[in-house]
Amino acid sequence: MAVGKEIRGKIASVENTKKITKAMEMVAASKMRKAQDRMLAARPYSEKVRNIAAHLGEANPEYKHPFMQLHDVKKAGVIVVTTDKGLCGGLNTNVLRVVTNKLRDLQAQGVTADAVAIGNKGLGFLNRSGVKVVSQVTGLGDQPHLEKLIGPVKTLLDQYAQGKINAVYLCYTKFINTMKQEAVVEQLLPLSSEEMSAQKTGASWEYIYEPDAQTVIDDLLVRYIESLVYQAVAENMASEQSARMVAMKAATDNAGNVISELKLVYNKTRQAAITTELSEIVAGAAAV
Repeated sequence: MAVGKEIRGKIASVENTKKITKAMEMVAASKMRKAQDRMLAARPYSEKVRNIAAHLGEANPEYKHPFMQLHDVKKAGVIVVTTDKGLCGGLNTNVLRVVTNKLRDLQAQGVTADAVAIGNKGLGFLNRSGVKVVSQVTGLGDQPHLEKLIGPVKTLLDQYAQGKINAVYLCYTKFINTMKQEAVVEQLLPLSSEEMSAQKTGASWEYIYEPDAQTVIDDLLVRYIESLVYQAVAENMASEQSARMVAMKAATDNAGNVISELKLVYNKTRQAAITTELSEIVAGAAAV
């Protein structure tokens, strides 16, 4: 019964794996609810800042912020948002595929690109791809913290303000529902009213600035960029937990199927061994 013993070992091994994937599924389901609540709580602020910035783009202030000035794109910056951990299905693969396509399009236009990596998986991919990583942040945990994101993002904002880069793109996974997440690329800089607002009102906006237009617009647009990056990270974390829960559920179900197949093989092997022994006993008795 050496074969039967080997099959029993395989069954025990798969059962242990099934226990682990089941536990990870339950943990991901718990974290998913918290991540979704955090993401939904951040959306109203992000949408309000987006509307205000869109109205500002339709206005004609006496001060024009560098973020709203269009330039010929010669060098771009790409902010890549991924997860720190794996075991979440094709989540990172999808967003990194989108990043690869965007970098390829920029290269075809003769545009070089620097990158900011948010998440360990994206950092490893960019290093392997030979893309220059100007700043990075990893180990964000289960909750995004704006103070950890400001530094890396500010690196690209400062380069844009200095004219070293002419466009900034944000790549992340947008949460749609528990079963569906979508990898997207959004242009952060330069800003325009069409990009900041999906609905074009066509109205003319006039504002009275206090203390002055430059101070108000500078702070508003920086907060706008920060809110978009924070929202992207929150969306990505909600997508991560949803994808991990689905992946671990699929792994648990597959482990159950493998166990059933192994038990069937074991029973057939055991029955064959018993039949062989009975045949030998009967043959021996007949010979005597």
